[in-house]
Amino acid sequence: MTVPMRERGYGGTRRAFSVRRTAFGFAAVALLICGAGLLVRTLWEGAGRHPAAVVPAAALGAAAVLILYLRRTRRRSPEEPGPLSEAVAEIFDPPEELFDPAPEPYGAAEDDIARTVVLTEPQEAGPVEEVADYAALDPDGFEEAIAALCERDGCSDVRVVGGAGDLGADVLASAPDGRRLVVQCKCYGPTNKVGSQDLQRFGGTCYAVHEAEIAVCVTTSAYTEPALDYAQQCGILCLDGEALAAWSEGSAPPPWQAPEGL
Repeated sequence: MTVPMRERGYGGTRRAFSVRRTAFGFAAVALLICGAGLLVRTLWEGAGRHPAAVVPAAALGAAAVLILYLRRTRRRSPEEPGPLSEAVAEIFDPPEELFDPAPEPYGAAEDDIARTVVLTEPQEAGPVEEVADYAALDPDGFEEAIAALCERDGCSDVRVVGGAGDLGADVLASAPDGRRLVVQCKCYGPTNKVGSQDLQRFGGTCYAVHEAEIAVCVTTSAYTEPALDYAQQCGILCLDGEALAAWSEGSAPPPWQAPEGL
């Protein structure tokens, strides 16, 4: 908001500060005070000695002052101040240049400017998919989790068939390319590895009984060396706990896309 400033000085103008005029003003004021005091003292003493001469002397002095004042006022325009007036004005009304204006804050405008701040709503972060703790699942929950991974990665006709009389197959599905997928799930503890006997039972039924084109064994643990040797001979893909976690988080392809057994 613009605040109107009061104009000072005479005639709507403001003259620059002058040390000479200011000193003259102080001297003139001092002379006036001293002269007035001396005049009063002289008149007071003269009144005591010659009372009759006080009144004519006072009248003569007043007339002289009046005549001088009238002559000075005729020589300059009524709006133009005299040197004494200017000096006195500078004493009691110093120019604005002597005072530094208060600095405006950085970026402040002369006029009021309406500023609109656009607040953007925070973007909601998408859900973060966490890797499931497959080792904490029970056997049935583990089979359901593997079936969900197969369906997530494009398999169709996904079924969980594990249980009594499953003949080694826990999950049946059709891979994205149409091949028949048979998965056996082994939810073991970290110290219990899948042995060759487990894979021999699965290998004896996955091809002959379930007509698998892709045979996969998935465990939360690991495999023994004889089990891996047998799986390589029979073409069974083996996923241990680390390979399962990589498949789940998407850092590794699904087992039916692997070039060879894991």
